[in-house]
Amino acid sequence: MSVRIRLQRKGRKKQPFYHIVVADSRAPRDGRFIEKIGTYNPMTKPATIELDRDRAYEWLMKGAQPTDTARAILRFKGVLYKKHLMRGVQKGALTEEQAEKMLQEWIDAKEAKIAERRQKAAEETAAYHAKLAGKAPVITEKPAEEEAPAEEETPAENAAEATAEETSAETATEETPAENAEEAAAETTETPADAPAEEEQAEEATTEEPTSES
Repeated sequence: MSVRIRLQRKGRKKQPFYHIVVADSRAPRDGRFIEKIGTYNPMTKPATIELDRDRAYEWLMKGAQPTDTARAILRFKGVLYKKHLMRGVQKGALTEEQAEKMLQEWIDAKEAKIAERRQKAAEETAAYHAKLAGKAPVITEKPAEEEAPAEEETPAENAAEATAEETSAETATEETPAENAEEAAAETTETPADAPAEEEQAEEATTEEPTSES
């Protein structure tokens, strides 16, 4: 009987969730298994992996063969690195204490990177939700110096008014000589009308004088 470390699918449609199990290679994917050693959730960012490193290492040393995905998970969680260090201990290159220290340092660095990625993902999610929700714009009152001045006449309006005033002045000056001419003509026409009356009075005076003398 060959034993394999593989994933067993759980979860709903389009929301997969996996158990990391040790099972007989002849058993169905989602069938019976020997032992469950962890979980894998690819729907989070980053993916959430819970694994019993010691049990996974023991099964590897017993000859269990991981699938490609399970091997990637074991490498990510440091199980394969532990196997490599233990070989060095067996060969005398390292002591067991040194191997454990190196493994713990590697795990701490890896966990710090994962925590940083998880924090960054949470900030991106919060920013995305804030963008969807939207915020009312903040309206600030302008200072008194920056307030728009009262309506002032523009240079174009001043020029138009000046032109209109000049035009009205020219019209007035042009009409004055015409009015004077009309008044002068009226005076000249009235003078001949008065002249015959004066002549008649002069004639009456000349005719009356001889009559009185006689």
